[in-house]
Amino acid sequence: MKTYSKALVCGLGDSGEAAAELLLREGSEVLLIDRGDTPALREKACALEAKGARVLLGAADVPAGDFDVCIASPGLALQSPWLSDVSRRGTEVLAEMELGWSRRRGRAIAVTGSNGKSSVVKWLAESLQQAGLRALPVGNYGLPVARAVMEHPELDWMVVEVSSFQLETVREFRPEVGVLLNVHPNHLDRHGGMDGYQAMKARLFERASGTDRCIVFQPLLDDVRRRSGGKGQWIGFGTTDDCDYVYRDGRVWKDGRSLACLDGSYFGNDILGLAAAAVVAAAEGCGIPISAVEKAAQQFQPLPHRMQKVRELGGVVFVNDSKATNLAAMAAALKMTKGPVRLIAGGLVKEKDFSFVKELLAQKVSGVYLIGKASDEMASAWSDVAACYKCGALDSALQKAWNDAVRGETILLSPACASFDQFRNFEERGDRFIKVVEKLNDRIA
Repeated sequence: MKTYSKALVCGLGDSGEAAAELLLREGSEVLLIDRGDTPALREKACALEAKGARVLLGAADVPAGDFDVCIASPGLALQSPWLSDVSRRGTEVLAEMELGWSRRRGRAIAVTGSNGKSSVVKWLAESLQQAGLRALPVGNYGLPVARAVMEHPELDWMVVEVSSFQLETVREFRPEVGVLLNVHPNHLDRHGGMDGYQAMKARLFERASGTDRCIVFQPLLDDVRRRSGGKGQWIGFGTTDDCDYVYRDGRVWKDGRSLACLDGSYFGNDILGLAAAAVVAAAEGCGIPISAVEKAAQQFQPLPHRMQKVRELGGVVFVNDSKATNLAAMAAALKMTKGPVRLIAGGLVKEKDFSFVKELLAQKVSGVYLIGKASDEMASAWSDVAACYKCGALDSALQKAWNDAVRGETILLSPACASFDQFRNFEERGDRFIKVVEKLNDRIA
C-alpha cells in the first residue's frame, strides 16, 4: 500500500472529505482546497481542521508547494486549470475511489455504464448479502470508497459504482469483477465526444488479468477488449444466442440452460432483463448461489427517482423518472410504461441527435410537456410526431399535463436531460415533481 507524506485534496464534497480523513488517519499532511465558501463548507472545514488538515475555501488557484499526491473531485476534468497546474508540477493525480480501493481488505465488483448502474450495484450488494457475505454498495452510488474502508473494514465485497469521471484518473484500480452495462451518449463535452467517452469506460478493464471477470454488453465486447487490452476472462451478456449469458422470457440462460428466473420481479421484463444477465454473470464470478440473486430480485425495492410510482389519481398514474438524464434512459422508461404517456422532458441537453426516439414518441406519447433550456430543440425535433408544449417550469408542465390527461394515461417525468439549469441535481427535480403531484386534487370523472 502506497502512503503519502503531503497530500492535496481538490474539492470538499463527500469524496474529498472522506479522502482527507483517510489520509489524516495515515499520518499524511493534508491541504484541502475548494472554490466555494458556504456555511455548509465552513462546517466541514472546521471538522477537518480539528483533525489536523489545512483547508482553504474560496480558492482561485492551487497554492504553491510540493505534494506527493492530488486527490481530485470527480467534477474536475484533467484539463481543468487546477489539475493542469498539478500535473505540470509532476504530482500524481488520483481519484478518491482508487485511494479507498487500495486500502480494502476484501474484494471488489465495479459497475459502470451510461444507465442502470445504481440499480445493478444495489441488486448485486443485496445478492451477496443474501448469500451471507458482508457487502455494501459504494462509490458513485453514495458512500465514498474511502469512507467505506474506514467504517466497514470487515467487508468481504464492496460493489463500486464507477463513473467515467472517476475512470479518468485510475492507475492501479483492478476489481475482481468488472461490469460494463451499456454506452449511450453522455458527458460528451467532458470527454471530447463519443469516442473519448467509450474509451474512458473501457479503462475499467485495462489491468484485468487471470481470473478477473470482464463482463460487457455483447455488442460492445470486441471494441472494449481492443481499447482496454485487458487480459481477464471476457464475458458477453445480452439477448442473442451468441452471448455467454442471455436474458429471454423472464429468465437468464447460459449454454442453453436456465440459470435464474426473474418472473414477477422488478427485473423480469425486456428492458431491465439485460441487467439481470449481467448480474447473474457477476454473481457466478463471486461464487454465490444464483438462488441468492433470485431472492434479492424478488425483494428488490427500486431506488428513488427511477421509474418511481408516486401516485394514482383519477385513473392517471404519476411516475417520477428524474434520473433519466439522457435519451436512452427516457426511451427505456417509455418502453416500460403501459398505456398512453404524457411525457415531461427537458433541461440541459447532453446530446445532439433527438431523432432515434421519434418512432417511440409517435407510438406511446399523447403529449410532450417541455421544460428548461432544451425546450426549443426538443420541440423542433419532435413536433412532427407528437404535440409539444413549451411550459418553462416543471410545475407548469405538470399542471398542463394533468389538465390534459385522461383516465388510463401515465404522466411520466423522464427528462432525458441534466437538471442544472433549474435544479441542483436530479434528486431535487424529482422531489419537486413528487411535491406538486401530492398536492393535486382529483378532477377526472
